[in-house]
Amino acid sequence: MSRTQMIFAGIIGLTLLVVCGAVAASLLVGGDDTTATATTETDFTVPENVSGDAVLVTIASSNTKQDWMNAAVEKFNNGGYTTADGRPIAASVSHVTSGGSKDAILAGDLQPVAWSPGDPSWVDQANEEWKAQNQTTLGLTSQACQSTVYAPLGFAMWRPMAEALGWPETPIGWNTLVELAADSEGWANPKYDVKDGLGHPEWGQFRFGHTHPQFANSGLLSMTGFVHGVVGTNGEQLTAAQVYEAEDAMRALEQVTSKYGRSSPNMLELMTTQGPSFLHAVAVPEADVVKFNLERQAELDLIMDGRGFAFIFPSGGTIWADHPYCVLDNAEWVDEAEAEAGQIFFDFLMEEEQQSLAMDSYLRPLNTAIVRREPLTLENGTDPTVSPDTITPLPSPTEEVATAVIDLFLITKRKATVIVVLDTSGSMRGERISTATTATVEFLERLNADDEVTVMQFSDSSVQLAPPSRAGDVKETLAPRIRNLIADGNTALYDAVCQATALVSDLQEEDLANGESRLYGIVLLSDGEDTVGRPTENQMFATCLPSNAEADGVKIFPIAFGEEADEAVLFRVAQVTGGALFTANTQSISSVYVAISAEQ
Repeated sequence: MSRTQMIFAGIIGLTLLVVCGAVAASLLVGGDDTTATATTETDFTVPENVSGDAVLVTIASSNTKQDWMNAAVEKFNNGGYTTADGRPIAASVSHVTSGGSKDAILAGDLQPVAWSPGDPSWVDQANEEWKAQNQTTLGLTSQACQSTVYAPLGFAMWRPMAEALGWPETPIGWNTLVELAADSEGWANPKYDVKDGLGHPEWGQFRFGHTHPQFANSGLLSMTGFVHGVVGTNGEQLTAAQVYEAEDAMRALEQVTSKYGRSSPNMLELMTTQGPSFLHAVAVPEADVVKFNLERQAELDLIMDGRGFAFIFPSGGTIWADHPYCVLDNAEWVDEAEAEAGQIFFDFLMEEEQQSLAMDSYLRPLNTAIVRREPLTLENGTDPTVSPDTITPLPSPTEEVATAVIDLFLITKRKATVIVVLDTSGSMRGERISTATTATVEFLERLNADDEVTVMQFSDSSVQLAPPSRAGDVKETLAPRIRNLIADGNTALYDAVCQATALVSDLQEEDLANGESRLYGIVLLSDGEDTVGRPTENQMFATCLPSNAEADGVKIFPIAFGEEADEAVLFRVAQVTGGALFTANTQSISSVYVAISAEQ
């Protein structure tokens, strides 16, 4: 294949992250995993003014380091680099997610010269799958992959709350959050006010969020770090058996975890738009926190004391994601000249100037002797003095450990109550109703057996297909009823929202009376505007929806299905409930449903 050819187009959506039986993240540009858009195209392009005999180094790079890699590629291409026999070298980078790019490489859809995922665990998985797939003892690379930069993980907290816990002087670990989560007094307990010793009853109970470890690399690594911190491994590799020693601690934290998802920046976005009454802390990479503090300063100035977020390195150690760089010289699509050029580009990345440049993209140089500078400062929310010498580096999870971490998460997380609301008006006829109902059935299959679910259809009015029941008990009986839905009639969108929220409210009251704590979500698929007008749009927002999102309230995830959907109204519905708007068409609807699976 020509190195100037487009490598692939239209890798659609999130698939399940394959970590020895876990699910794989998707190949989408932007953030830790994705935005609410479910499709993308990622191409390698030939830089301008490249001679015909040039060697093109194509690099598939995890999107955390997107800005740094873009700057490095531009500088490299202006540097006149050549191979040993004098051929000019040009570089082209494509920004991908780690899990999705792994799957695309193994499928032959993505054929880069070099691959740089976020963490070495992806390389281990890729090599093992490559060996099995090709019946060989050789992995994708003949040489060990080499680290490029550090992108440490930890958690972001509103700065006044972090300072109440003693940040940056006092060590704060995962155990601190577990104790705070389990304390019935919450922030009112003076022990969580190192600064003044008075407590903060005005902050209420602690509220946490993290990306979903089944769907997001940051979620898996964060929860692995959590287990290390609770079990106390001192940086040694976990065993699968040790993971389950953290069950009580993880359950305590998950009982106050009100938000999951696929994207770390989206977690910070939600904290900002909903304010400190919604979430107090989220598990995210350092780079996202510093970037958010700087780029969203105007909005953060209006919240609490206006100083944004503090990034906390867990005192028991953290995963210093080192973004390995791998020249795929054992792959049939990489020739000797390309492999040589790929190594030359890596050597360029290791030069002090490029390593220092990484800090402009909120990353940390591998060389700790390079002086930390702006933007990695306390003023911008992080401690520049921290290094792998002061905060223990934790190993990436093995496949067995990753599987155990995800299993423990599923055991301890709060179960969800999900109402799926489907537009079956006349405009949904044909391919739309067919693909929507098929994707809905697939979505139900992904629910935890102990989740609670029901499905409503709406056209002229709303109809509930079955009473809310345990998902494991009703998936099979609901499936044929969903597949046989007929599209006809008007679009009573506003009434459907009110009917669904009223149902959730009744279920919440029942759960509260029974002492049960659950997550509540509504998936709302519609392809058009309300055509009934009862209630009105204003009535819906005033009487059926909250004025502000509540951490433990119902979250609505609208799917704007097609170009005629009322995106403005659906966006407002998502915003006031702390949900998220997704856009989809008949080709992408299945992947959108997978994305929503990561939300709760």
